[in-house]
Amino acid sequence: MARPRSADKHNAILEAALVEFGRRGVWATPTSAISRTAGVAEGTLFTYFASKALLTDALYRVLKTELAGVMLADWPEAADPRAQFHHIWDRYVRWGVAHPGKLRVLAQLKVSDELSNESRVAGMAPFARLEAAAHECMRRGEVVERPMEFLGAMLTAMAETTVGYIAQAGDDPEAFDYAEAGFEIFWRGIAVPP
Repeated sequence: MARPRSADKHNAILEAALVEFGRRGVWATPTSAISRTAGVAEGTLFTYFASKALLTDALYRVLKTELAGVMLADWPEAADPRAQFHHIWDRYVRWGVAHPGKLRVLAQLKVSDELSNESRVAGMAPFARLEAAAHECMRRGEVVERPMEFLGAMLTAMAETTVGYIAQAGDDPEAFDYAEAGFEIFWRGIAVPP
């Protein structure tokens, strides 16, 4: 009879994968390193995740769900488009600064050819509310009409660049000025002039 799976071991494997992927790169990391960091036998890792691909898919979904939760917390439903996009920007930048390892691994996973299409779709599902808000802004002529993937990629690239500059600034109290400057540049690029 198979032993029941432990949520603690499952989570320890995901956390170890995050650590090792951050150190070595997603596809260069052997499962033996992940299991060692998790404190489990390699066979145990494969009990929870039948392949490394399934482990990376699961980690991608966890990271995307966490990020969406952060970005949607206290969503300003009645705010104007600028305030809504600023909310998204600010939450993303602050999450990236607080969790550089997660941001680094998520960036690797997003561009990977080995991530399943099913996981890509599942990873975007929690962002449906943000996508709907952006479409509504386009419909009302407040934001340029461009493919959602393009706008998302622009926001991501600019926010991640901003996170990098904030990290370089270290303990400088004015480091978060980069967040405001980055948002202003992003917003001017997507806002339709009145």
